[in-house]
Amino acid sequence: MENQTPITTLFLDIGGVLLTNGWDRKARKLAVETFQLDAAETEERHHLTFDTYEVGKLTLDEYLSRVVFYEDRSFTRQQFRDFMFAQSAPYPEMIELVTRLKEKYRLKIAIVNNEGRELNAHRIHYFGISKFVDFYISSCFVHFRKPDADIYRIALDIAQVAPEEVVYLEDRSMFVDVANGLGINGICHHAYDTTVAALEKFGLRL
Repeated sequence: MENQTPITTLFLDIGGVLLTNGWDRKARKLAVETFQLDAAETEERHHLTFDTYEVGKLTLDEYLSRVVFYEDRSFTRQQFRDFMFAQSAPYPEMIELVTRLKEKYRLKIAIVNNEGRELNAHRIHYFGISKFVDFYISSCFVHFRKPDADIYRIALDIAQVAPEEVVYLEDRSMFVDVANGLGINGICHHAYDTTVAALEKFGLRL
């Protein structure tokens, strides 16, 4: 049976939904190989530091000082930053899907994501996400990270909508479960076709 409450709003993750992940394990592994870093040391330093960066309490330079540039390197910070930013790529089908749904149903579109400020800004602007997104509830702005339920409560307050009016696209099942617990209609995104089918159950058809 289709959802009976009209959907007015989409909450979207960026990494894994609209774009590839910004700085995930795969990207870090490639960085270790490219820049000849110590894999174990780099990964340990990353895990001790990255959450603090994502909630907006460190700059990217401070993160890099702790994780990479704690000793002299044969490459520059700018070279490493450029490498980090270059790991992002779009999912054009998903961007087009969201854009068309927004236009057809006059939806509010909000980003609810975990991302550090500099990576977030690069990804938003480079891939033109602001062309179809109305506002951003990013961890670096609000100082909460998913799966903290408060990030979803803030998103609902800013959007001024009830949970049942929202469909949330997210690639991590735990985060979907947390949103569902607040009454938000979560869809765990795995592939374009399955997400299109799931959206149709909420009355959102192209």
